[in-house]
Amino acid sequence: MNNNMPLSNNPFKITLEAGKTYAWCTCGKSSNQPFCDGAHRNTEMKPLVFTAETSKTAFLCGCKTSQNAPFCDGSHSKINR
Repeated sequence: MNNNMPLSNNPFKITLEAGKTYAWCTCGKSSNQPFCDGAHRNTEMKPLVFTAETSKTAFLCGCKTSQNAPFCDGSHSKINR
C-alpha cells in the first residue's frame, strides 16, 4: 500500500550539482519539498536518495506518482483532483 500524499500538480524546477547527494521526499509530508526533512518518521516510507551525475536543471516530481522518480514524467497531468 502506498501511503504517499501528493503535494503538487506541478514539478519542482531544481538546479542539481554534479556529485551531490539528494534525498527526494516520497511521502509528501516534508515541509522542504521536494526534498526529505524526516517527516516520514513513524511510517514505512523512505526518501529516494540519489546522486546527481551532472550539474543541470531538473524537474523533480511534485505529485509523487512519476514512474521515473525522482524526475517528473508528466504523470501529474493524469491526476484527477
